[in-house]
Amino acid sequence: MSIKLQRSDTMIAIYILVAFIMLIVPLPAALLDVFMAFNIAIAFTILFVCMFSKEVLDLSYFPTILLFTTIFRIAMNVSSTRLILTTGTSGNVVRTFGEFVGGGDLIVGAIIFVILIMIQFLVINKGSERVAEVTARFTLDAMPGKQMAIDADLNTGAIDDKEAKRQRDKIQLESSFFGSMDGAVKYVKGDAVAGLLLTAINLIGGIAMGMLRNGADINTALNTYGILTIGDGLVSQIPSLLISLSTGILVTKGGKEAEFGPTIIKQLFGVPKVMYLVGATLAFLGISTKLNTILFLGMGLLFAIGGRIIATNLETAGLEQEVDAEETEAEEIRQPENVNSLLQVDPIELEFGYGIIPLADVNQGGDLLDRVVMIRRQIALELGTVVPIIRLRDNIQLNPNQYIIKIKGIQVSEGEILFDHYMAMNPGYIEEEITGIPTFEPSFHLPATWITEGQRERAESLGYTVVDPPSIIATHLTEIIRQYIAELLTRQDVQNLLNNLKESNPSLVEELVPKLLGLGEVQKVLQNLLKEGISIRDLLTILETLADYAGTTRDTDILTEYVRQSLKRAISTKFFPAHETTSVVTLDPKVEQEIMAAVKQTETGAFLNLDPARARAIIDSVGNEVKKLENLGKVPIIITSPIVRIYFKRLTEDYYRDLVVVSYNEVESNVELQSVGMVTA
Repeated sequence: MSIKLQRSDTMIAIYILVAFIMLIVPLPAALLDVFMAFNIAIAFTILFVCMFSKEVLDLSYFPTILLFTTIFRIAMNVSSTRLILTTGTSGNVVRTFGEFVGGGDLIVGAIIFVILIMIQFLVINKGSERVAEVTARFTLDAMPGKQMAIDADLNTGAIDDKEAKRQRDKIQLESSFFGSMDGAVKYVKGDAVAGLLLTAINLIGGIAMGMLRNGADINTALNTYGILTIGDGLVSQIPSLLISLSTGILVTKGGKEAEFGPTIIKQLFGVPKVMYLVGATLAFLGISTKLNTILFLGMGLLFAIGGRIIATNLETAGLEQEVDAEETEAEEIRQPENVNSLLQVDPIELEFGYGIIPLADVNQGGDLLDRVVMIRRQIALELGTVVPIIRLRDNIQLNPNQYIIKIKGIQVSEGEILFDHYMAMNPGYIEEEITGIPTFEPSFHLPATWITEGQRERAESLGYTVVDPPSIIATHLTEIIRQYIAELLTRQDVQNLLNNLKESNPSLVEELVPKLLGLGEVQKVLQNLLKEGISIRDLLTILETLADYAGTTRDTDILTEYVRQSLKRAISTKFFPAHETTSVVTLDPKVEQEIMAAVKQTETGAFLNLDPARARAIIDSVGNEVKKLENLGKVPIIITSPIVRIYFKRLTEDYYRDLVVVSYNEVESNVELQSVGMVTA
């Protein structure tokens, strides 16, 4: 592969080098004929490649190709001009073009040359330049929308990360291509102007050389050098015209992936009614006017026959498509493996009524999809794990303004919003009430009020917290994900995290998994951490701790406690603000001893076998102490000894989900604590 690339580079370098040699060194007529023939071949190659390319990025280097071919053509013009002026000859190609195309007549040749210049400069170049300019502008303007659409498709699971990266790269390449084409078209335009000027210079210089150096009369000089000049101009302008046409084809093709020829034929001659009308019109003209009756009647008949053939083909294609659709549907029903797709369950789903669709539709200005993308990024930064793809669906069975959140196909929460309204929440210290529709905030079930756009400014000035509907849904979804993130962490997710860490710490990962712990055991530890809101982003410290203690015990609960102690800096930062005394509740040592005495060890792990009455008494005491902290506006935190923390947390988690339980070993030495109560029973 490298040899081919080197040869290709060498060929391009030789091509450019030959152009510069022609600018400096006089070439013999035979060699110049070779270069002119090669230039014509290159022009036809570019034309046909542009016609048959399926999309513009198949020729992403077209601006560079335009530059190279323009330089080569100009250099060839200079070389042929030098040859004509110095020797009065220009080789076989130039003379043939001058005599054959112009019919050996100077005036006819000049007229044809001027026509070619006008077609190229005024028609093709002007149109291509404008199309390239507009396309570049619209492509750049459309980039943000396309990026958002890709993010939305990625987030809803329509495409994977690999396809999203490919589409983003394609957008970048398209914007660069059309931006380059906007400038590269100027090469072609300048080439046409230069060709006209060079022809005029050739003609004037040739007449002067013939009369002053060779002693010819003006008619002889004009006829001799004029035909050669016109021939030289035609030799350069015909390839230039072909490349100008190629440029027009490429920029008007846009980003559509389609075959050039079949698409044009189908669009132009694919409607039977049009063919019938054209055929009837031609036949009418042949009969009712003095036009050639046989010609127009024959052509009208051909169009009518063509229309009938197209109509028959369309009917056949329609029948075949219906049959294929029926067969495909029947085949899908018969295939038992297609049932498997119905068994797949999305990890996270957000379903909403039709009234919420505008919030998720980018075309209607909705940004809910962007917010979902930001949720995944936020959770990744906060908890160190990747949130699965969040599937967004509209559901006509729901109320228009209702939405539900599902985890693994099961509804876990729901909410309802009012479109074009805002939710105002009293922080607790505002006495003045605001009129509106009473409701509850869905994430934390706090009392709130729906207000209109006109009330928003006044509510904010009073101190109310005012949020819009997309923010309400996004916040609710974020809290649900935090609540169930441990359940959503799969073995494959853990394996991906380990693979990511293995790139920088291969020895640690190889030592731990599977030699000391299995993948499922590591998953269990990480789930235990996430369940209590502890970030696993510092995966290196977590695995180092597991490697240190896995040789002593494989009990994932005990290993989790060791890991929590290694993460005490992060835990202290999360729950205990710096430079501030934190109010906490402690656990009575007698209760701790009672809990530890009730712990039963089994092969599948430890569980708490506590008398129901005693458990109820402990829970009631916890409730009283939690209420004290909440009345003070504090987060309920209970401090226990390390050995009992995990079991006490299990005892209370079903009753007080937001209760924070930490051990003394998880608190940094510089943290200031104040005990405001004790759990007793």
